[in-house]
Amino acid sequence: MADPRRMATRATPFVRRFPVAALAFALASGFFACGPPPDTAPREPAQYDARTFFETETVFGASFSADGSRLLMTSDRSGVLNVYAQPVDGGAPEQITHSGTDAMIARAFFPEDDRILYTADRGGNELSHVYLKEPGKEAVDLTPGEDLRANFLRFRRDGAGFFVTTNERNPQADDLYEFDSATLERRLVFENPGGFFVGPVSGAGRFLALTRSRSNADSDVYLMDLEETGADPVHLTPHEGDAQYQPYGFTPDDRRLAYGTDAEGEFTEAWTYDLETEAREPLLSADWDVFRVAWSRNGKYRLTAVNADAATEITVRNEETGEAVAFPDLGAGQVTGAAVSPDETALAFYFDGDSSPGNLYWLDLESGEARRLTDSLNPAVAREDLVEGEVVRFASFDGLEIPALLYRPHGASAADPTPALVWVHGGPGGQSRHGYRASLQHLLNHGYAILAVNNRGSSGYGKTFFHLDDRRHGEDDLADCIAGRDYLATLDWIDPDRVGIMGGSYGGYMVAAALAFEPEVFEVGVNIFGVTNWVRTLSSIPAWWGPARDALYAELGDPETDIERLTAISPLFHAENIVRPLFVAQGANDPRVLQVESDEIVEAVRANGVPVEYVVFPDEGHGFRKRENRITNSERILDFLETHLGR
Repeated sequence: MADPRRMATRATPFVRRFPVAALAFALASGFFACGPPPDTAPREPAQYDARTFFETETVFGASFSADGSRLLMTSDRSGVLNVYAQPVDGGAPEQITHSGTDAMIARAFFPEDDRILYTADRGGNELSHVYLKEPGKEAVDLTPGEDLRANFLRFRRDGAGFFVTTNERNPQADDLYEFDSATLERRLVFENPGGFFVGPVSGAGRFLALTRSRSNADSDVYLMDLEETGADPVHLTPHEGDAQYQPYGFTPDDRRLAYGTDAEGEFTEAWTYDLETEAREPLLSADWDVFRVAWSRNGKYRLTAVNADAATEITVRNEETGEAVAFPDLGAGQVTGAAVSPDETALAFYFDGDSSPGNLYWLDLESGEARRLTDSLNPAVAREDLVEGEVVRFASFDGLEIPALLYRPHGASAADPTPALVWVHGGPGGQSRHGYRASLQHLLNHGYAILAVNNRGSSGYGKTFFHLDDRRHGEDDLADCIAGRDYLATLDWIDPDRVGIMGGSYGGYMVAAALAFEPEVFEVGVNIFGVTNWVRTLSSIPAWWGPARDALYAELGDPETDIERLTAISPLFHAENIVRPLFVAQGANDPRVLQVESDEIVEAVRANGVPVEYVVFPDEGHGFRKRENRITNSERILDFLETHLGR
């Protein structure tokens, strides 16, 4: 395989603003400092084991109860994700589900009573069902059956019904059902003919927005009037060339649909479509991607979210005064999510940072009083021992600037240089972003620097940047990771002879690709459920992916027609080249990257006489949810690195 570091510059020119893919958020590339963080005085933090970091609580979700006194949330404080009701006055939350095995994900309180809805799959197989839990009673599966996948969308504004999708009729297409909130009887309101993703439903339940994707660069929004018998979806976004469109949701009066598009430039902008007049108007644009627009129940507040250089910027705007809600000053970090109470008097929001695990807050919108409801960080960890990431940029093989987050362990200095890891996010098309990660802080605490590379093909930096790796996976994106290693070697506090590569999912593929196609560049590789055989992976995509499969084929290739190229970029078929130690972690129930992928690469590399550490979790899927498994995985990775990379 040709050395990607020596490949010719891509035909797409470097532009002032890298374009972005739908759902991504953009970046004014080239206008920020590219150097490393300033040198700091070494300090010696306390050293902790993985359990200490992972006993930091993970919490997410915020649905207000009917009387506004509680918030429905998901927490892993028991070791497994379960549903809790958190009083807004503070104090301990009430645990509602008590699973010791499968993750339970909170969805919503009923608008008029204390019943709740939650979803759960089995062992991480991603075949989630929707459950109803009434106080004092056993949970009821509202979507029973085998091999189906269901999801909760929303309640009607009046609370009389709620909407659920399920692929029980056709594994490749989600249909939409409405459940009666009182009787729990359901009716089919949209039978998906195929090719559509079901999007938001209007508050009165009349309109449904749909998305049709033709490729990873081109999609459209359609509108369905659910009250018109026999009606077909109406195409709202006809256009020429490639452009992404996706619906955000309907305004509270059901008169307009808000949607995002990159048709007008490099970044995703928010627009509205008037359902009566068919007029289109711009709503919000930024120098980054707008990725969320929503309104409170009666429209008093509008919530918007922008991805600004790997950080989230959320604005809650009072539509009556035009003023933004002032969030309290909580130090380093970002507001990552927000929800307004049904009576529009209070706001629930999350605050998260590299050294600040996500916490749930309550804010009185009239008085400005704020209250922290959770304290996620394990009290055994001193916050000053955690590490903040710095945005850096470095030049790749063709001069393209690559953004990254650089994490410098406490005590790392020119007098005591540290080993390092190039971390590659999942995807393809993901993004490494600011936020607390126990696994990374564990490694940093034990002296390993981390460069989280947002290689070309990452979201968040414009649509041009996003598409630079299309049909070039394992080539130019790998070259960016190698350039990241070269960048680390320029830092005097990094030991240039001890740099590994680590990543999960697509990042795991990059690990295996690096070791197979550039076998002498990295000293070790840590592959967490990564693809090693694209032919098999693309041929075994779960049926419920539906039209998403076609978009993935457009980006990576069709396993029936592109088998030669897919074989060429699949590390399994080049495993004889791997000479550096390899760590592999896998979930036995993973529906995306089958266990056989990891089994085969492990067997092939061991046949080379190369050290391989392999751990399989029988009760996990694509991503490890159970705390004990995450602790085990993190400790095994650290042991592997200390053995083969040193410290």
